[in-house]
Amino acid sequence: MTLVDSPARPSRLLTGMTILAVVMFVAATLMALFYAPTDQQGHVQRIFYMHLGAFMGGALAFLIGAVASALYLARRQKRWDTLALSAIEIGLVLSGFNIVSGAVWARPIWNTWWTWDPRLTSAAVMWLTYAAYMMLRNGIEDPDRRARFGGVYGIVAFTSVIFTTVITRVRPDTIHPVVVGPSPQNAQGSFEINSSAMTVTLVFNIVTYVILALTLIWHRVRLEELAERVQQIKVRMFSR
Repeated sequence: MTLVDSPARPSRLLTGMTILAVVMFVAATLMALFYAPTDQQGHVQRIFYMHLGAFMGGALAFLIGAVASALYLARRQKRWDTLALSAIEIGLVLSGFNIVSGAVWARPIWNTWWTWDPRLTSAAVMWLTYAAYMMLRNGIEDPDRRARFGGVYGIVAFTSVIFTTVITRVRPDTIHPVVVGPSPQNAQGSFEINSSAMTVTLVFNIVTYVILALTLIWHRVRLEELAERVQQIKVRMFSR
């Protein structure tokens, strides 16, 4: 049993999720740009709604990757390795957008695109950890060995997500602001959610990127299943 009705044709649920994700993504972007009020930082603050949403979507994707990795190691079923690989690929895309959007915000606020702040450094290490997962998988030819290695790596790598999530709470020397709750004393460019419009925009963006992550993972699983089906057809053709 696969995660979709047919690799060649998306299920109605996936089609509905795709339409919903596109509509919500457009609405979330418009809300961040035009609906939410402008705070003392100016319009650049608006990118934080998408910045945080992308991080939450990426973190969820990495969590799914870790759970799927554990299920593969426990059950040795190919579909769980496919799900883990797909989720980690989508997590890389969303966390990459999170880092880039943070740099865009930092330039006018911190007067630099990048600084080796603990929060930024941990985010970069997290992204590189999962990028290494992709490269190392591609370097292993045996499918079973590759899946076993990916399963162990996918679980261990999730510790970088946890560390990146809590770093602003445990490192008082960080200058990265906290969107929800009090920011560290050294935070530069911190702001507070002080209106219902800001709260609605923030929550809507988070939900949007979560739905977007789930939809993209599902599509990526379908692509992987299609690739496997094509490979099976090739093997049968050349074995005749």
